[in-house]
Amino acid sequence: QVQLVESGGGLVQTGESLRLSCVASGSISSIVAMAWYRQAPGKQRELVAITTNGGSTNCADSVKGRFTISRDNAKNMVYLQMNSLKPEDTAVYYCNSQSMYRDYWGQGTQVTVSS
Repeated sequence: QVQLVESGGGLVQTGESLRLSCVASGSISSIVAMAWYRQAPGKQRELVAITTNGGSTNCADSVKGRFTISRDNAKNMVYLQMNSLKPEDTAVYYCNSQSMYRDYWGQGTQVTVSS
């Protein structure tokens, strides 16, 4: 079992920044990748950014150049730095961990960007 707890969401204006944090606990050694997903009202959950144990990262085209995913293995933390936020970034953001057997999810944190 892996437990994930997100923090850092909130209400910001267009163009501002936020940093989301996620702390992992439990069977951390089973994790092979960590990711951030988001789900806007009426839309499907989508991948925002992912980082693997090998150190590679990737972001969705919609956030490239604005969002950065990073990881602190010593603290069992993964971060999502979000710059130049837009109203279309408004969503619940979920931390995700991937192992050989299953995915785990955090409870989500709301990000709202006002125009």
